[in-house]
Amino acid sequence: METKEIISVALVGNPNCGKSTLFNAITGLNQKTGNFPGVTVEKKNGKVRIHDQQLQRKQTFNFIDLPGTYSLFPKSLDEAETLKVLTEPNNPDFPDIVVTVADASNLKRSLLLCLQVKELGLPAVLVLNMIDLLERSNLSIDIVKLSKALQIPIIEMNARDKKGISQLKKQLFEPIKSEINGTEYNAFLNSINKYSQNPQIDEEKQANLIQEKEMLRLYSLIDDVLSGALIQAKQTNALNLSLRLDKFFTHPFWGFIIFLGILFFIFQSIFSWSEKPMEWIDLLFSLTSDWINSSLPDGAFNDLLSKGIIPGLGGIMMFIPQIAILFAFIAVLEDTGYMARVSYIMDRLMRGFGINGKSIIPLISGVACAVPAIMSARTIKNQKERLITIFVTPLMSCSARLPVYTLLISAAVPDQNLGPFNIKGVLLMALYLIGFLAAIGTALILKWIIKSKEKSYFIMELPVYRKPQWGVVAFTMYDKVKVFVMNAGKIIVAISVILWLLSSYGPTHKFEEIELKYNNTAYFEQVGKEQAENKLASEKLRNSYAGIMGRTIEPAIAPLGFDWKIGIALVTSFAAREVFVGTMATMYSAGSDSDENSVSLKASLQKDINESTGKPLFTLATVISLILFYAFAMQCMSTIAVVYRETGSWKWPVIQFIYMTALAWLAAFIAYNLLK
Repeated sequence: METKEIISVALVGNPNCGKSTLFNAITGLNQKTGNFPGVTVEKKNGKVRIHDQQLQRKQTFNFIDLPGTYSLFPKSLDEAETLKVLTEPNNPDFPDIVVTVADASNLKRSLLLCLQVKELGLPAVLVLNMIDLLERSNLSIDIVKLSKALQIPIIEMNARDKKGISQLKKQLFEPIKSEINGTEYNAFLNSINKYSQNPQIDEEKQANLIQEKEMLRLYSLIDDVLSGALIQAKQTNALNLSLRLDKFFTHPFWGFIIFLGILFFIFQSIFSWSEKPMEWIDLLFSLTSDWINSSLPDGAFNDLLSKGIIPGLGGIMMFIPQIAILFAFIAVLEDTGYMARVSYIMDRLMRGFGINGKSIIPLISGVACAVPAIMSARTIKNQKERLITIFVTPLMSCSARLPVYTLLISAAVPDQNLGPFNIKGVLLMALYLIGFLAAIGTALILKWIIKSKEKSYFIMELPVYRKPQWGVVAFTMYDKVKVFVMNAGKIIVAISVILWLLSSYGPTHKFEEIELKYNNTAYFEQVGKEQAENKLASEKLRNSYAGIMGRTIEPAIAPLGFDWKIGIALVTSFAAREVFVGTMATMYSAGSDSDENSVSLKASLQKDINESTGKPLFTLATVISLILFYAFAMQCMSTIAVVYRETGSWKWPVIQFIYMTALAWLAAFIAYNLLK
């Protein structure tokens, strides 16, 4: 192989074979991994410089983690991406070397893709991953015989423990032969091109005429290759354990009960375990705000920091413990292999609503973030089911909604237990179930609206159960919290500055009238200095530019129980849902000058009075109305952008936005008027 400045290495393999784990181990980039199929939905690149001590040579390699595929006959968008990279020499990611990652415990299936890659004429290396499963069983592979039969280098590996990584690095420096039969190669490539041009139309006919013939030829070759190289006397111990566990976890009845029990435990934990850390973070930001206010000279800069940026950031940072706990549980469920079981048990339910078991992965991923969840719908072969999944996924309550839910629940729901259970945790789980019910209800409507002649089927391999990699779990917590803080933090700082300006200034003549009204000795003596200053700040806020904006949209939201301050938060949170909390923190800080007796945002909400009724604003009716609005509303610009990218049209994101906004308004209206 000719020496290049950067050598491109493509990692290919079946779903759940450990490609992403190998990618992380060799590049150190720590992309998302999970013990269930369909994690990698778009190619990932990572450059690393490797030093071969024996050859005394250094070389930069660009590793490309391609979406998992069972063969080079694409049946979904992510599989088509793998085919494009491997068969188009002009593609910028066209590889110099292809590393086929195979599940050593299911070698026959994995070798199909390996042989297809080899017949493309690309220099290839076969990695037998998960070799630890073989070591705990009576299954063995004669590597020498297998390598000789395939005529490619083979590396034994356990990517989770980084065993075999050094051997793979060394192999990449050695010349790799790529001998092919020209006639067979051209016939093979032509069949792939013919099939991939239109894999959806006349699928059964295409499969019969093209794919079946090719598969029979390759599997016949695989049988010859494995003859004498693979000896399997019994199932692996890990597989036997998985089969025993699946009697419970995939049971038609108990499987659902166990899944609901796991969800209930997660949401109880989110509230119970995070309570104290959240109080400490809230106190830290309150003290910081007070310290800045008392240490810096009075003026605009002091107010900007103590009443704008610090309260806005504090309103978000206090929810870090809950975000970390949520993602820790998700990482454990993924890494153990349980998520694949959820897809399996949910398939029968999903089919009645126009989608299938594969849709549950985007839906559950949507609990974390709708953006990657929508992208993961690429693994769904049926275009109608894929479109429905994309449309309904944002209805699942994502982590950005969690701060909103927590703040509002804490402000309106008393600290009481329902038997042994925390009532706040019960309500939080109910909100996530409401999101799921809304998603499948919408899917049912779309099932009858969107027409398609494609046949739907659900095939998913259930991986063996494995103990979670605690390092992966810890990194997932850190990475997701970092993304949450950085993304939300940047937006909140920007919005806090803008919002502080809008809430601190207004029409000059109006502010002068307010000053004359409240800033006089007679009024101070009548109500007291502190109350006069509070009324002055409140009146200024109401007549500021932000107040004018909020009161302009107030007629549209008043039927939901919302006032103009909530209206401002609704507008700003279109940038990102969690901005609602930071906006409310800034607004309530800007509306009060009693900093020496500063209180938390939760307490501020509980004390706030509705200007129209003179009664508390955040009653149970208002809170439930506001929670339901956020449960259903499409308040995320990033989600709108990714829906446009995945559907290739503005039609669906526009329809989605209108539908979800209308659903949110209607749900909030009904709830408020029933409960007030």
